[in-house]
Amino acid sequence: MNSNRTVLITGASSGFGLLTTVTLARRGWRVLATMRDLARRDRLETAARGAGVFDRVEFHPLDVTSPDQIASFAASLADRPLHALINNAGFALPGFAEDTTDAELRHQLDTNFFGAASVTRAFLPLLRRQGFGHILMISSVSGRMAFPGLGSYSASKFALEGWTEALRFEMKPLGIQVVLVEPGSFDTDIWHRNARPAAGLLDPASPNAKRASRWLDFIEHKVHRADPQVVVDTISRILDNPHPRLRYLIGKDAHLGLMLRRLLPWRLFESFIIKVSGMDR
Repeated sequence: MNSNRTVLITGASSGFGLLTTVTLARRGWRVLATMRDLARRDRLETAARGAGVFDRVEFHPLDVTSPDQIASFAASLADRPLHALINNAGFALPGFAEDTTDAELRHQLDTNFFGAASVTRAFLPLLRRQGFGHILMISSVSGRMAFPGLGSYSASKFALEGWTEALRFEMKPLGIQVVLVEPGSFDTDIWHRNARPAAGLLDPASPNAKRASRWLDFIEHKVHRADPQVVVDTISRILDNPHPRLRYLIGKDAHLGLMLRRLLPWRLFESFIIKVSGMDR
């Protein structure tokens, strides 16, 4: 049991955040579950009550794009031990690069990259004083390889990967473990409730309209989405490991994608991705 350990999770109202909150609470953790809008706590509250762990979950508002709110929240926890920080808050911005606006791209990066970096920096003084703690970044296989229609999402995750790798070097000598969790395709809300398609993706006047239709059909009907509990169980094991490795790639599709990219000549790999995603005509 982990009854004396506390974990902070961003984006806990749905997806991996919700499942991780309930799973860790069931395993004895005290969970500080944060979300941008507490009005969206209903699903998590219901799940926590159903699992019998409601008393182990604290609900806190936290918009990871608000520096003032991040600073205030970190100050409120300055005297409490924090054993783990899980940066999970994020959303997907499907859309072709040509049809995505600067404002949409900035919003994607503000949440998925700058939000995680800002929250992490806010809690580093506490973790340094303690001399221990785990920082987990919920990244994606899209932070290791890009896919058409997901350029903005990949950009945010590529940035997160590089920043986190550097942070790992800086924090490891201080006793702080920094880890990247890289799921493939799993059955969460990120492509439904938490997806915010670029306006151009659904614009019939876009020069990519026909390709967008084929791409959406591929994403919605041909991409297998595995059980997200696999990812959450991996997160739990990482937190129990005093010396975790930097990257944890999770999912058969993620492993297969990176293997093909590594083994195939680029020309063949490129042709394969273009064909299966509907970009070839």
